[in-house]
Amino acid sequence: MYAVIRTGGKQYRVQPGDLVVVEKLDGEPGAAIAFDQVLMIGDGPAVTVGAPIIAGASVSATLVETRKGKKIKVFKKIRRQGYRRTRGHRQFESVLRITALSGDGRDASWDGEVDLTPLAVLNARARNLARGMEAAAGAKEARPAAEPRAAKVKAKAAAKKAAAKKAAPKKIAPKKVAAKKADAEKPSVAEAAAPAAKAPAAKKPAPKKAAAEKPVKKAVAKKAEAKGGTAAKPKPKAAKAKSAKD
Repeated sequence: MYAVIRTGGKQYRVQPGDLVVVEKLDGEPGAAIAFDQVLMIGDGPAVTVGAPIIAGASVSATLVETRKGKKIKVFKKIRRQGYRRTRGHRQFESVLRITALSGDGRDASWDGEVDLTPLAVLNARARNLARGMEAAAGAKEARPAAEPRAAKVKAKAAAKKAAAKKAAPKKIAPKKVAAKKADAEKPSVAEAAAPAAKAPAAKKPAPKKAAAEKPVKKAVAKKAEAKGGTAAKPKPKAAKAKSAKD
């Protein structure tokens, strides 16, 4: 047994147990939906056609999910004008499971259970990614509420300031530094009490010896004394050698 219904400006041929994708309908997954615009009911050779709908006929369905369909590309061009535009669109759609038909004194129903698993999860299972999706969903639930951005920025700034204070060396006041230097220069109490005799006497520098005068030869000295003048300096050796030759 089958029926032809109208929804969203389109017509669909359905029968119990079919999975139908129609234009977006209001409702949560698992909600029951009834269509009263039944245009035709067929059961083998017996066919009933409405004018335009069959009075009292209805089709029951269960909403599985509402999702976005495949992307449609919209391309526009104006020749000789350099105009080209490409846009994309994804239409919302609802997935229904047909559960029962009734009308013209005949009824038909589906005895199966409606599976509300969305298509995205089915695709992930087909690609062996279901475990990853379940883990991600669990992590989202366990994740605490996000703090506002301003609070995060303030916390980071406070942490940086605290770290800078710990890392910076401590400054000593100048007065304290001067006092420490004066204490270091003062002799200790033990050094002041020690007798001064024990301290080794400073060695006096030895007087410089007067430069020894060069001895003047006796003969030259005698001649100088005889003449009554100062002793003349001896001539160099070369001069003596010339005088001997002469």
